[in-house]
Amino acid sequence: MKAETFNPEFTVATRYWHRIDADRVQCDLCPRFCKLREGQRGLCFIRGNQNGEIVLTSYGRSSGFCVDPIEKKPLNHFLPGTPVFSFGTAGCNLACKFCQNWDISKSREIDTLADYASPQQIAATAAELGCRSIAFTYNDPVIFHEYAIDCAKACHARDIKTVAVTAGYVCPEPRAEFYQHMDAANVDLKAFTDDFYVHLTGSHLQPVLDTLVYLQHETDVWVETTTLLIPGKNDSPEEISAMTQWVVENLGPDVPMHFTAFHPDYKMLDIAPTPGQTLTRSRQIALDNGVRYAYTGNVHDKSGESTYCHQCGELLIGRDWYVLSDWKLDAEGNCSNCGTPCAGVFEARAGEWGAKRLPVQMKYR
Repeated sequence: MKAETFNPEFTVATRYWHRIDADRVQCDLCPRFCKLREGQRGLCFIRGNQNGEIVLTSYGRSSGFCVDPIEKKPLNHFLPGTPVFSFGTAGCNLACKFCQNWDISKSREIDTLADYASPQQIAATAAELGCRSIAFTYNDPVIFHEYAIDCAKACHARDIKTVAVTAGYVCPEPRAEFYQHMDAANVDLKAFTDDFYVHLTGSHLQPVLDTLVYLQHETDVWVETTTLLIPGKNDSPEEISAMTQWVVENLGPDVPMHFTAFHPDYKMLDIAPTPGQTLTRSRQIALDNGVRYAYTGNVHDKSGESTYCHQCGELLIGRDWYVLSDWKLDAEGNCSNCGTPCAGVFEARAGEWGAKRLPVQMKYR
């Protein structure tokens, strides 16, 4: 790693680091624990050593802004049908060979951070566009910890909720601070073996499981999980069964699980796309193991995308891609047929945003 000078306009001090010797400091934000000399960046790209301290080098800079359907995060039980103001930055603290957003998350180019917006601008723009929430997405928000928290504070002041789309790879102390300011999270549970995590993501499974347990039992954050099923890598019935049993036993039956289709990308162009039957089989394994809400994704599957009452089987929320086709929840979020509560964060009526995607150009300053 070469030494460089970071742009002071976008650089802010951080808390989670310590000095390890006269020449190096260690970043303590995530379990990667990057040890950096002066002017070096961590693997995440946007945190680096400046004057013997770890700084965030991209405060206020984004790879782009867009209004999405909340179901695209994916979150099926958090304000269904509503628009979410989405953005991310360059970089990532994992090294997934199958990354589907690699042009953003694996970017090592400052030019990727094309847009500037202060937390106050983001909150104001989200409010003007009628968004009920903002999502830190496209890359993992734990690496832009300070910027994400300031954005969350500005949004909460306007009654706009916050969503983290994350791999869950973060240390306990910064994790606790970060999730004080989040209302919902979709956590990538990328597989259920450490071998997969080590060889295909450059990380480990246990910190992710720790994050999931922490979120479910020590916070009020609404949690859903996503697993991208890669043929021959993490899609065996045995692994899906072990994963879903762990979720029910450690997180409870009400945590929605999304099984999504892989397509060849980044460094895994030689792997075939995920067959539809693999997604359907995995969803059924989850249901059989006691998961009450299991979904398929990245494919057109109205049955697998929709929400059903776990008590009577009534179709509660019909989905056709990102368009809600049915809504059979009462004002309290209960099944209109039998009265059983549906787990989630619901408003009295479904949103009507649909499948629209609206790119947003922020005005500099």
